[in-house]
Amino acid sequence: MVNSKNKGARGEREAAEAMASVLGVPLRRTQQFKGTPQSADIEGDEVIGLHLEVKRTERLSVYPTLDQAESDAGENCPVVLHRRNGKRWVAIMYLNDLVEVSEIVQGIRNRDSLNLLRDVIPSDVTIEF
Repeated sequence: MVNSKNKGARGEREAAEAMASVLGVPLRRTQQFKGTPQSADIEGDEVIGLHLEVKRTERLSVYPTLDQAESDAGENCPVVLHRRNGKRWVAIMYLNDLVEVSEIVQGIRNRDSLNLLRDVIPSDVTIEF
């Protein structure tokens, strides 16, 4: 029998790794750092504006899960990351949050690209955008 607490923690680590791969920035489980009921399941220092909840389960009640994520998210956009056994991760959000989430993700990816440029451009060179 699978221990659901261990499966949840493993799912959060998997989701953090998958989301980090998509965003290009590191993410981590928050339970070990914050542990409050309103904490997102995963976060990253550069991931501002998203409330990421992870559900690693075979059956998911979408609307109650989104409602809880929204309740916990405060001013952030709630996004539920879900994966069933043998399937890929999916991101679930309210449609009216789609544009804001897209802008947040693009901003994160752009910051990461700028940081890469800063690493390869000599410090005495000035670039204006």
